[in-house]
Amino acid sequence: MSKVEIRPIDTQGRVILPKSWREKQNKRSVVIITEDDHLEIRSIDADLSRFADAIPVDIEDFEDYHALRRRLRKDAVR
Repeated sequence: MSKVEIRPIDTQGRVILPKSWREKQNKRSVVIITEDDHLEIRSIDADLSRFADAIPVDIEDFEDYHALRRRLRKDAVR
C-alpha cells in the first residue's frame, strides 16, 4: 500500500526515512534509483559483496594498482 509523506532535506542533503519503514525493512543499506525529476529508494535483499570477484579480467600483474586501474578503465571504454 502506498503512503505519501513530505520530508525535509537538511543542509547536507540528507532525508530521514520513516521509522516505520526502517523497522519493517530491517536493512542497513538501500538502493537509490535516480531519474531526471525523481528518485526511488528500495531495500536490498541481496548481499552485493558476492559480486566483488565476479568480473573476469585479462591482466597478469595485480601488483601495480595504478596500472591495473588504467587497464580496467581502458577496457571498460571499449
